[in-house]
Amino acid sequence: MSNRLDDGAATLTLGPRRWLLDRPYVMGVVNVTPDSFSDCSKPLNFEKSLKEALTMIDDGADIIDVGGESSRPGASSVSDDEELRRVLPLVEALVVRDVAVSVDTVKPVVMKAAIDAGAVMVNDIQALQAPEALSVVARSQAAVCLMHMQGAPRTMQEAPVYDDVVAEVKAFLSVRASALEAAGVARERIVLDPGFGFGKTVDHNLALMRSLPELVALGYPVLAGWSRKSTLGHLTGRAVDERLAASIAASLAAVAQGAAIVRVHDVRETVDALRVWCTMAPRQFPKAKEKPKG
Repeated sequence: MSNRLDDGAATLTLGPRRWLLDRPYVMGVVNVTPDSFSDCSKPLNFEKSLKEALTMIDDGADIIDVGGESSRPGASSVSDDEELRRVLPLVEALVVRDVAVSVDTVKPVVMKAAIDAGAVMVNDIQALQAPEALSVVARSQAAVCLMHMQGAPRTMQEAPVYDDVVAEVKAFLSVRASALEAAGVARERIVLDPGFGFGKTVDHNLALMRSLPELVALGYPVLAGWSRKSTLGHLTGRAVDERLAASIAASLAAVAQGAAIVRVHDVRETVDALRVWCTMAPRQFPKAKEKPKG
């Protein structure tokens, strides 16, 4: 199956769904954790999380990203069983309501359970490097978002160092995408994420943002996750809960640089901003690239 329509427009396949990439898409973040980056005091509450996710859909989110393990700097890991307990009920409740669901996890057992429950995307901050992760996705029809991260969540922000952050992130994601294609994952199922804030300083993040078209040029849809990130706090001097304007500005800048998907906490405001931006300053959306021959 080619990742383009008859007119050559790029598409992204997520299980039974197909997105025509002729506009930016919005991924709403729902963290079912007690220690998420955006709200460390948020209790685990299924009904509250379900209501939050459905409100995001009503506000215009295209997909809901459900996470059961915090990836904030300094975060500790949780067991497979605990993550499943947090994630699966919400995935199942959303799928039965015909919501497109992504599961934010590094654990193959959680990936498989979520896909079996109807999730259409795996969002992995480790780019499917865990044993069996690649094969779990390859045996499914789910899309996958491959993210770059230097180090691990607990220590990633202690002293990130690169010789050339743009070249290194681009090379890593290109290698991981090629590994997926070699394993039988169709090109139109793969999304790339440079991992803003994951093992990167402010200067690294800004360099990646300014060079985002280089990553887009690899020919895969690019996801940008800038929502409430610490770099925005550095630029504005605002606390996490005061970064709405900065988050929206960063999402618009990412789309202007070629991002196909933005991952956000504030869906309604981001959707409104994108609708206005796309009307007033329309971007030329890319055609699909042919898979290299030979």
